[in-house]
Amino acid sequence: MSSADAKAARRAKFEGVFEKIRDELIEHFAAQGMPQEAVDWYRNNLNYNVPGGKLNRGLSVVDTVEILKGRALTDDEYFKSAVLGWGVELLQAYFLVADDMMDSSITRRGQPCWYRLPEVGSIAINDSFMLEAAIYRLLKVHFRSEPYYVDLLDVFHETTYQTEMGQLVDLITAPEDKVDLNKFSLERHRLIVVYKTAFYSFYLPVACAMLVSRIPETYAVPSSSTPVRPYDLALSILVPLGEYFQIQDDFLDFAATPEQLGKIGTDIVDNKCSWVVNTAIKLASPEQRKLLDENYGRKNAEKEKVVKKLFEELDIRGHYATYEERVVKELNEKIDQIEEVEGGLKREVFRSFLGKIYKRSK
Repeated sequence: MSSADAKAARRAKFEGVFEKIRDELIEHFAAQGMPQEAVDWYRNNLNYNVPGGKLNRGLSVVDTVEILKGRALTDDEYFKSAVLGWGVELLQAYFLVADDMMDSSITRRGQPCWYRLPEVGSIAINDSFMLEAAIYRLLKVHFRSEPYYVDLLDVFHETTYQTEMGQLVDLITAPEDKVDLNKFSLERHRLIVVYKTAFYSFYLPVACAMLVSRIPETYAVPSSSTPVRPYDLALSILVPLGEYFQIQDDFLDFAATPEQLGKIGTDIVDNKCSWVVNTAIKLASPEQRKLLDENYGRKNAEKEKVVKKLFEELDIRGHYATYEERVVKELNEKIDQIEEVEGGLKREVFRSFLGKIYKRSK
């Protein structure tokens, strides 16, 4: 089997679990005496908003459990891991349905945003709440009797709160219709990225995998009298890894061709508080800063060209290459320092994440 076939098979198996849990959610919903019209609506909401996309976050829960256990999973272990993976995907769907309304977005994953369907409109607000609530229904059904049940609830709630904090800072820093580069800085960008992306996209899937694999809160290692705190250790690697992923995303929006990216980059015209513009602000002379102030975040192709030209003059590509090599070296050093013991963290968890990200072009 080629690697592409193996990847497709992996995805298909994971999607099979979605069909099971979707039907389970619908069955429970209908059993509350809900009318058929509402049952159909909820099914459409789940089908339209949850299973599309790359599914990287959800699949990484399953992958991480396999790495931690060091063997193929039993059917029950796979199912439990996949339910948690779909919990992360439901959280993502909840954020995206709401985010698209806040941003007045047009399309998502190649189809109209849910709220833009004529029959949906502002009902999408309640639909997003229902996607979030589905997570806790699934956790209750499948993990209620597990000793780590409350830890799962805690990590989902905490991560949701952190992501909402990041979203607020993003919305008030870079509204599309009011450009004020004085609000921008690399520090502000880092805060937005860590809270809005890194916690839920990188830490949450790994924390779920660690909990379902029964990784304890602390354990001893031979080389130290201080016990290891594996969840803190994972966070200390995954947050900078998530930051690197988003900075790479920001860079590709500017530097990759539409063919590579699979879409046209819009960060400049959308007034995004991206790593690229914040790096430019830091490097710009007063004259260059004036050009940025006059041209960034405008729905105008000519002004966008001025900004792109300025980014090239400031050698954003060179600065990104330097940043990437430095951060990857630091991450590799942190990963190398993990001391592996039976039933503890494995370096491969983090290496596999880094391997997927390093030098990607889309």
